[in-house]
Amino acid sequence: MSKRILHVVSNVAHYDDPSHPTGLWLSELTHAYDVFAEKGYEQRIVSPKGGVSPLEPRALKWPLLDASAKAWLADKSRMELLSTTARPDEIDPADYDVIYFTGGHAVMWDFPESEGLQRITRAIWERGGIVSSVCHGYCGLLNTKLSDGALLVAGKRLTGFSWAEEVLAGVAKYMPYNAEAEMKRRGARYQKALLPFISYAVADGRLVTGQNPWSARATAVKVAALLRVRVRE
Repeated sequence: MSKRILHVVSNVAHYDDPSHPTGLWLSELTHAYDVFAEKGYEQRIVSPKGGVSPLEPRALKWPLLDASAKAWLADKSRMELLSTTARPDEIDPADYDVIYFTGGHAVMWDFPESEGLQRITRAIWERGGIVSSVCHGYCGLLNTKLSDGALLVAGKRLTGFSWAEEVLAGVAKYMPYNAEAEMKRRGARYQKALLPFISYAVADGRLVTGQNPWSARATAVKVAALLRVRVRE
């Protein structure tokens, strides 16, 4: 049977200040989607509320807009997927082998408190599935607890967009919280690359995370490698 991937995207379109737009960092979805499509995996997209997932405007400009994201923008059927994302209550976690949280600053507002996403994540993890995220997507793992009450990230090695990268990107002052610090506060063993804005991915068992937008493909490749091992088993 084909492996099935559940991508998670945001419904948020702006920072606290409505004049500061944000949304899904498109390449963080497309790079992973491409990797999984090459493997023949089935894929679906969910968001905290379902429906439209806005796009982060900065990710749609040169040089950040690459061939993968351009191809998605030019494909009406793919763009339709971002207008009709599923709600968490429409998802049966038993149908999926992997949950993959995409990023963009938008997710900082709607991922952490989504009980629906937490339910799906917990169920996938506890049945032996893979939990993954890239960049700010790890905000979706901040408050996910397992059935025994323990935080999923406690004691786990992981990565995600660093506070230094927020500062260098000039947006730290607009952030609702310091995601890196919040992860550490929850007992996660946060890691990052020696240099900012380069590809870096970490696998700690079935938890696979990437640091920034340039890490999406590397994260997906690690997920696919884990799925291959599970097939052989």
